[in-house]
Amino acid sequence: MVEKNLVSLTAMITGHAKNGDLDEARVLFDGMVERDVVSWNVMIDGYAQHGRPNEALILFRQMLKARLKPNEATMLAVLSACGQVGALESGRWIHSCFGYNASSINARVGTALIDMYSKCGSLDDARKVFDGIKDKDAVAYNAMIGGYAIHGFTQDALSLFKEMSWVGLHPTDITFIGILSACAHSGLVSEGWALFNAMKDEFEIQPKIEHYGCMVNLLGRAGHLEEAYELVKSTSVDADPVLWGTLLAACRLHKNTVLGERIVEFLLERGIANSGTYVLLSNIYAAAGNWDGVARMRAMMKHSGVQKEPGCSSVEVNNKVHEFLAGDMKHPKSREIFGMLEQMNEWVKAQGYASKTETVLHNIGEVEKERSLEVHSEKLALAFGLISTKPGTTIKIVKNLRVCPDCHAVIKLISKITGRKIIMRDRNRFHHCEDGVCSCGDYW
Repeated sequence: MVEKNLVSLTAMITGHAKNGDLDEARVLFDGMVERDVVSWNVMIDGYAQHGRPNEALILFRQMLKARLKPNEATMLAVLSACGQVGALESGRWIHSCFGYNASSINARVGTALIDMYSKCGSLDDARKVFDGIKDKDAVAYNAMIGGYAIHGFTQDALSLFKEMSWVGLHPTDITFIGILSACAHSGLVSEGWALFNAMKDEFEIQPKIEHYGCMVNLLGRAGHLEEAYELVKSTSVDADPVLWGTLLAACRLHKNTVLGERIVEFLLERGIANSGTYVLLSNIYAAAGNWDGVARMRAMMKHSGVQKEPGCSSVEVNNKVHEFLAGDMKHPKSREIFGMLEQMNEWVKAQGYASKTETVLHNIGEVEKERSLEVHSEKLALAFGLISTKPGTTIKIVKNLRVCPDCHAVIKLISKITGRKIIMRDRNRFHHCEDGVCSCGDYW
C-alpha cells in the first residue's frame, strides 16, 4: 500500500511540477510518508526547470541529510540549478561528489557539466570536461560553443564550429544559435550574415525565432538599426515581443527615439506589446532626456499594472549564494559592506573617475544620481566579495539585468586597484575584468 501511495503521489507531484505548480507539488512532497530518489528528483528538477534554483539546491542538501543516494538524474537537475545562480564552488563540489573523472564522463553528464561551468564563469573547467568526453556528439559541441559565446570568446567558438565539420558532425539549429550569438558579442556582422545564410542554404535548417533574435541583436548592437528593423518585419515566423524587445534595446543603446516610437506604435496596433515594451521605450526617452516621454510611459505602465523588474546581483562565498538589491541593507554584514563601498568610492575617485550620471534614467539632481549609482546591486555584491574573501581571490558576480555602464567602469577600475580578477555575468554575457580591462572590449 505504501509503495502504491509512493508511486501515485510521485506521479501527482510530477504533473504539478511540469505545469509549474511548484507550491502545490511541494505540499504533496512534504506530506509523503516515504520518499524515494525519484520523488526527490522530481521536486528538485521542478524547482530547477521553473526558475527557482536556490530552492532546488536547498532541497538537494536536505536529500543528502536524509541519507538518500542521488543518481545521474539528480546530478543533472542540481547542475542546472548551480548554473542558473552561478554557484561555481557548489557545482565543483557536486561534480566531485558524484565521482566523475575525465575518463568516466558520458556525453549527457559532460554536456551538463560544460553548461554549468560555462554559466558559472569557469571556461577552463568547461573545456577540461569537453576534452575528456570520448564520444563527443553535436550536443556536447553545442554546449561548448554556447559557453564560448556567452563569454565573448568568438574566435574559439568559430574554431570549434569548424572542428565539427572536420570530425563529421553536422551542426544543428542549436549550434547556429550559439555561433550567431558569439558573432553578436563581437560585432561580426558580415560573418554573422554568412553563417545565417549558410544555415538556410547549405545546411537546410530553417531559421527559428531564436536565430532571428541573434541576428537582430548582432545588427542592432552594431548600429544597423534599420537593417535589423527590416529583418524583423520580413521574418518567415511570427515575430514575438521578445524579438521586438531586442530591437528596442538596440534603439535605447543608440538613443534612436524615432525608430523606438515606430516599433512601439507597431506593437500596440497589433496587441503584442508587453511590459518590457513600455520599460524599454521609457528608458529610450530617459537616455535622450525626454522626461515628458518618460512620464507618459510610466503613466501607461501604471495604468496597465506593469512593474519594472528590479536589478538583483549575487555572489557566492563559502558555498553560499548572497543576493543583493539596489540599496539593500538587509544583509547581516550591511555595515561592513557599506564601509567597503565608501572605500571603493575613494579608490576610484583617486584614479580620477567621475560617475556616469548620464546613465541614471530619472529626472533628479547630479548628487542624487551619484548616490543612486553608488548603491547599485552589483557594487554591493562586489563590496561583499571584497570583505569576505582573501586578497587575490577571484570574485564572481551574477546579475539578472544588463550591467550598467557606471558599474562596468567601476568594476574594471577595482580589478586594477585590488589586483583581483572580477568575473560578472549579466543578462547578456560574461565580463572578465582584470588589471582594469574587460574581455568585452567595452562592446556589450
